[in-house]
Amino acid sequence: MDRTQTLGYPRIGKNREMKRALEAYWKGTLDGDALLATFAEVTRESWQAQAAAGIDLIGVGMETLYDHVLDWSVRFGLIPPRFRNLGGLDRYFAMARGVPGVPALDMTKWFDTNYHYLAPEIDASITPQANFDDFLALIRAGQAVLGARVVPIVLGPVTLLRLARLSVDFGDMLSALLPLYRQLLDDLKVLGVTEVQMHEPALVLGDAAGLRDDVETTYTTLAEAGLSLNLVTYFDDVGQNYPWIVALPVDVISLDFTRGNNLALLQTHGWPQEKTLGAGVVDARSVWRVRPAETLALLATLRGYAPQMRIGASSSLQFVPYTAAREKALPDALRGVLAFAEEKLAELRLLAAGKTADIDAAWDAFRAFAPTDAAVQARLDALQPSDFTRALPYAERRPLQVQLPPFPTTTIGSFPQTPEVRRLRARFNKGEISQAEYEAGIDAFIGYTIGVQDGLGLDMLVHGESERTDMVEYFAQKMTGFAFTQNGWVQSFGSRYVRPPIIYADVSRPQPMTVREFRVAQSYTQKPVKGMLTGPVTILNWSYPRTDIPRHIIAYQIALALRDEIADLEAAGARAIQVDEPALREGLPLKPMRWDAYLTWAVDAFRLTVGGAAPETQIHTHMCYSEFQDILSAIDGLDADVISIENARSGDEMLRALADYGYPREVGPGVYDIHSPVVPTVEFIAGKLESFVHHLQPEQIWVNPDCGLKTRAWDEVIPALRNMMAAVQGARSKGQEARSKRQGARSKR
Repeated sequence: MDRTQTLGYPRIGKNREMKRALEAYWKGTLDGDALLATFAEVTRESWQAQAAAGIDLIGVGMETLYDHVLDWSVRFGLIPPRFRNLGGLDRYFAMARGVPGVPALDMTKWFDTNYHYLAPEIDASITPQANFDDFLALIRAGQAVLGARVVPIVLGPVTLLRLARLSVDFGDMLSALLPLYRQLLDDLKVLGVTEVQMHEPALVLGDAAGLRDDVETTYTTLAEAGLSLNLVTYFDDVGQNYPWIVALPVDVISLDFTRGNNLALLQTHGWPQEKTLGAGVVDARSVWRVRPAETLALLATLRGYAPQMRIGASSSLQFVPYTAAREKALPDALRGVLAFAEEKLAELRLLAAGKTADIDAAWDAFRAFAPTDAAVQARLDALQPSDFTRALPYAERRPLQVQLPPFPTTTIGSFPQTPEVRRLRARFNKGEISQAEYEAGIDAFIGYTIGVQDGLGLDMLVHGESERTDMVEYFAQKMTGFAFTQNGWVQSFGSRYVRPPIIYADVSRPQPMTVREFRVAQSYTQKPVKGMLTGPVTILNWSYPRTDIPRHIIAYQIALALRDEIADLEAAGARAIQVDEPALREGLPLKPMRWDAYLTWAVDAFRLTVGGAAPETQIHTHMCYSEFQDILSAIDGLDADVISIENARSGDEMLRALADYGYPREVGPGVYDIHSPVVPTVEFIAGKLESFVHHLQPEQIWVNPDCGLKTRAWDEVIPALRNMMAAVQGARSKGQEARSKRQGARSKR
């Protein structure tokens, strides 16, 4: 029977223990020792679950207090100067979240997942220095629980540097890091470790060919340590790099066989018989069980090429919840084909033994349970090209839309989800209050949120989303075809967890989803209130969709449901509607050769959503923590009237790209980092506005936070927005003075 391995495991606690511990620590109600004790207990339970499932080789090292990439930045002394006067947990969390006057590291997406990592910042002021104490202690703790099954997980140096914000020579910094990596391997060898997983997912990126010399130098150097090295890649195939990657001086190479086409590469180029293949055949990013006939056939094919083989998940299992067994509210036929982390461990053992009859029976039951919706299918079949296009081009529709002062101000949508808001929802869900009582409570929160915005002087308001637990789950709960978990939490970043819905059938919208709350909000103010929707690509990418239905079909079904919602919002008086698509860039394939196909249907899904909007309706969209300089033609193709983007934590690279491209519509770069407890000063925001004017025309510029304010407290949000408005008033005054001077000069002539 094949041996089994894991590459990482959920690390938040089955009952979100890490979230509670982290947030209590940040509030000062839990000390550092108690936080670390919670971390140790959560970690130990994850090891025990893998051991109980009979996994042979258990990866240890992806466990983290906040982010595993940040952990390696700290271990290698990659500490920017602004953090060096801090130490211990204070410095660690300052790098993650910032402190007054000290902005956090840039946060961005981990490849094409919905996990966010903190990008290392490496400039000429940094000399790498090793401190592996915490990692070695973690490995010793793992050995105490698991014995010889422990395989340390190390983030490889090439990936660490490839994902960094690097302002020094790549090769020079690699040369500085390699002796420290070698030191780490020597330290692990002293602990009795015999194999180490070196995670190098950067080798699946489109530009990996340019890293060949660095990769070969790295693994020639590290192989001298005398440990068995397992080179691990995931999220895609290794493409044209396959021949030289499989020739590297490592003993095991683990490849993802659930994404990309590593199978074709192996069949074309063969497999080095002296190496062990780590076959990632269980999809670590999907909640669906394997389809036994397909997976067993794949394994049989792989065994024909690689007689030395072990099987495992395609990547870390951190992207799925802990166990489907707790989801008693799901229909049996659906739960029977779901595999969260624990079920995937069991699948590995079943596949290794070739015993999958129970899985086949579960799929038979599911197919009888989830019929198609003929009406939805007919509507898709009837789509015409005109359904994907606004009635008027931007230049003609913009004068018909709402007119606001220079540097118009707004927010991205959500406002603080206070304990009072959460208690109200909990009481309603438990049946303790009636629908009318619940709506009255929500309306009071909406009234307060509108009052704050009106009082601060914002120009375009939002209702605050008090009724929404999550920007995807809320809409999914109001559509057909979605199922929901009670305990299916996964980490997005830090203590921010989400419960992705499961798309198991055709999607439609039985009734309006947001119109009641919009009407309430608009009744409290004369200013325009934005309707707030989550876009089809984001709902798709932040859910667990069926894997046997093309993704674009599901996206179009969601788009049609949202299109109907826009029509109802317009009928209710909405003059502006925001359709958020933060996951558009996230879903971009890692290989540029596949971009066009994805972007074509992703952009079309957005255009199908908004294509029926009246010219007078201003369409906004929001994209946070995405770098999309390389897909600006697609962003332009969305044809949104206003896009808002993250900018407070990063530089102006995106603005320069928009200017160079000649982006013709309006842009709201963020001025408030909502992932930090730090309240931005008037001076900071004013500086941001000045930089915006260097890149964009003043009439293009909106002013807003980076993202929604759901995770912040009112005592942070109100002063931050007050400072935002003060900075905007200053910019408007300067603009008025400049206009007056120009008019005076013209009158003298």
